Amino acid sequence: MSAVQGKVSPSTSFANLDNRNLTKRCVDMLDSGADYLHLDVMDGHFVPNLTFGHPVVKCLKPKVPKAFFDMHMMVAQPEKWVEEMADSGANQYTFHIEATNDVPALSRKIKEAGMKVGIGLKPATAVETVLPYVEHADMILIMTVEPGFGGQKFMEDMMPKVKLLREKFPELDIEVDGGIGLNTIEAAAQAGANMIVSGSAVVKADDPKAVISQLRTTLLKSLQQ
Repeated sequence: MSAVQGKVSPSTSFANLDNRNLTKRCVDMLDSGADYLHLDVMDGHFVPNLTFGHPVVKCLKPKVPKAFFDMHMMVAQPEKWVEEMADSGANQYTFHIEATNDVPALSRKIKEAGMKVGIGLKPATAVETVLPYVEHADMILIMTVEPGFGGQKFMEDMMPKVKLLREKFPELDIEVDGGIGLNTIEAAAQAGANMIVSGSAVVKADDPKAVISQLRTTLLKSLQQ
């Protein structure tokens, strides 16, 4: 049985949530059983799309004060926004390894600001790139689509990355993000992911609560094996 805890989150960005109803939709997702909120921050540079920054997070946090905010920072120069995100109420700062030249220094900066450290890998980045830095992280994010846009097809060929990380680091939080739904959750869970980010499959569902419940059931079943 795995020692890690299974968690499910909707992918929350202006790409798949109505800007005018962001707070309501986040509340709805939490009421539907989401364990945390995975918030996509895109700067139009590291990825082509553009979403929101720390001012929106600062406005959102008081509306859902108990929610765990996992900030997925798809930005160039992630060092620039650490203090602002911490001040806005972020709980975890997940940066991309491709966007920084000094992973240990950035990780220290994030921890000193009072947040957990997440390190993300784009599909083209070899998992071996992050192995020397796992000791600095609370979570490793394996992207299962190209970051920046929702609705892409799940890349099952990313699962060996997850499997290798789980074998080497049995207690590590491993998150997968991209194309995760009822048809793909089993592959991710069996590979060893324990933090599941599901965008369109949850947000666009007629019954998000039922989808989150089914995702969690499959995830927990794999973790208990």
